[in-house]
Amino acid sequence: MFKRRKKNKPDFIETATARSTIIPITDSKQGLDFLVSFFSAIRPSAEKEDANENMQFITAELHRHPVLLTNLQHALLSQLIRTDLYAALTESGIPLARGFWEEFFGRLKHKLLPSLQSEHDFLYVVNRVFFRSTDYQWVEQISRETWISFFESIGLSLHIDDSRILQQLMPSLKTLGFQVAQLGLERNVLDYISPEDREDNPFLQQNYLVQELEKKLSRRPARSRLPENSRNTGEVLPGIDELGDPSGSDDPSVSDDLPERMAHMMGRCYACIDFIRDNHSLRGASLRQTYILVILANRLDRMTILADLLDNDHDFPGQTTGMTAEGPSLNVMLRRAKLSKRPSQHDTGKFVDFFRMLVRNENRKNSIREFASQCFGYLAYQIAEHKGSKGNKYITSTPAEYRAMLKSAMGGGAWVCGVVIIKNLITKIEMPVFWHGFAYSVNYSVGFVAIEETHTTLATKQPAFTASAVAGSLDTKKNAHQPNLYNLAITVAKVSRSQIASFAGNLIVVFPGVWALAWLYEKIVHVKLVSGAAAEKMLEDNHPWHSLSLLYACNTGAFLFLSGIIAGYVQNKIHYSHIPERLRSHPILRLSFSPERLQRIGSYIEKHAGSIIGNIALGFFLGMSTILGRELGIPFDIRHITISAGNTSLAVYGLGFGQVRLLYLATVLAGVLGIGFLNFAVSFFLAFLVAVKSRGIRLKEYPEFLGILWRYFRKNPLDFIRPRRRPSESD
Repeated sequence: MFKRRKKNKPDFIETATARSTIIPITDSKQGLDFLVSFFSAIRPSAEKEDANENMQFITAELHRHPVLLTNLQHALLSQLIRTDLYAALTESGIPLARGFWEEFFGRLKHKLLPSLQSEHDFLYVVNRVFFRSTDYQWVEQISRETWISFFESIGLSLHIDDSRILQQLMPSLKTLGFQVAQLGLERNVLDYISPEDREDNPFLQQNYLVQELEKKLSRRPARSRLPENSRNTGEVLPGIDELGDPSGSDDPSVSDDLPERMAHMMGRCYACIDFIRDNHSLRGASLRQTYILVILANRLDRMTILADLLDNDHDFPGQTTGMTAEGPSLNVMLRRAKLSKRPSQHDTGKFVDFFRMLVRNENRKNSIREFASQCFGYLAYQIAEHKGSKGNKYITSTPAEYRAMLKSAMGGGAWVCGVVIIKNLITKIEMPVFWHGFAYSVNYSVGFVAIEETHTTLATKQPAFTASAVAGSLDTKKNAHQPNLYNLAITVAKVSRSQIASFAGNLIVVFPGVWALAWLYEKIVHVKLVSGAAAEKMLEDNHPWHSLSLLYACNTGAFLFLSGIIAGYVQNKIHYSHIPERLRSHPILRLSFSPERLQRIGSYIEKHAGSIIGNIALGFFLGMSTILGRELGIPFDIRHITISAGNTSLAVYGLGFGQVRLLYLATVLAGVLGIGFLNFAVSFFLAFLVAVKSRGIRLKEYPEFLGILWRYFRKNPLDFIRPRRRPSESD
């Protein structure tokens, strides 16, 4: 029944072309209803899935049916004349809250219950016509050329000499100018720009130029003329009767150098933002600062649009096209508003860009994911940068480096032996469940910190850092040219063999090391540390299908990733907050320590504090997980390859090697290797995903990489296991 009704529903084009009445420009309600129906006919449906074809068909119908064209023109004018463009020019697509969390929760609230908009706001019209949250997708799927053809067919472009539009453009530019000046004086900005810009702050100077522009424009005389196509309908179009003639000799232009000075000053503002971001790796970043820079860049983009509109010549110096760090460039989007038979294609293209940007902004204005991605992106980039710089030390290129990695991993394995024995000793102590977990956490943390401080290696700590280093080779922010995918394949091979070396080094020591310590314990105490049912359970916990060990290994991979994020964040925060410098100048510490000692303390914190905090966090993640799962009654636990390997060795010693079936033991050992693989895979994947996203890298742009990697592996499979002694000339 419903399908039959849908099929019998009158076609909009047939209905619109059959009508003989013309929509009055003064009837805004009828005009808005017409626009809603018109663009609904373009929106893709089950019958007409291609929006671009729908638009081309409708454009052809406009040429064939003058009544359809006239009604569309009148419907558009009825909305442009009666609505206020201020919010569309100054607010759409720009976060309005003072802080990140205020904006975040505001979007969450409006996602549940949208805010109320005035019918006299132009954004109300945009939201009524493009009312679906996914409309921006098909609007952007329609090619720019098709949109230009459509708007040229109806004769719509933008022309600022309409006094109604001019009266909205200048206040909008002034508002944005004041907001940019205020944000430019925030400590998160002022303290991080160059000393020269601090003395002659471009964020303040641009506001003076905006005021100068207002004074110049206030001396423009008003003019009146009729638009050309008013002859088509035999009526004067209301709302277009106060127009200035840009070619008129008595229309004084803005001072010759004012547009150039404004363009230069805005360029300096952008340069300040870039300077802060370029120095994040040295000085760190914060979420607050990142949020302010996002707002500043958005408002400067919008100011460039309005300055271009208000400039008397036809091109605002310094405007750019393409993509910005925040997304599509906004500097190419708006020009002039008028009705004419043959608008400039360049101007129409700018209007198309502005129109598409406006639809996207309104459809996505309550998107929490997009907002968080935009703001967290730069902060995540700095965290990934700090991790990536450390990750290079985990990548081996030569046989000497490979041997050094193996030796370092063996040292890390020795520390793990002690951690495993102490953990099992703690288990024998009677104490409340929470304190058991706390003791486990401290034991793990001390062991991980000891590994870090002795410059030895724990295999599972590598992926979170090497992933950032690999992603860095694809970073277009750092590479002037397209990345060399062949070199990237070689880097992947280096990461693979480095990871194998560290796993091998850990396990070579852990299996016999724990066995030897268990034997020593028995000799001293005259009882085995683990035996009987406890030893059998320890083996069963590492069995790949008799337990959830492989799932728990994924949990450990996630914790390894999180500990890397924490380490990078702390290191970034230390740089951003100038912790070493503040310690050196602390009034009490200066009385207690010599300058040389304070210098050493500051340098140590600057280099090692992030790693120490990350290791402590990992220790508590691993130590409290079992307790958390037990208390909540859910199957939640961790499996770490080196600890599982140590427990397996301890259990086999407790039961006696001859008491364990060889096939069963081989299966458990395979489970331990599976745990190690999942520890690595999950940690590497999550870290690589964050590093790639934060750098704005699109992996789909490199579809040939997997083929290159496979061909390299097929030709040189041993390169993924160990380095060559002497590379060939072709390599």
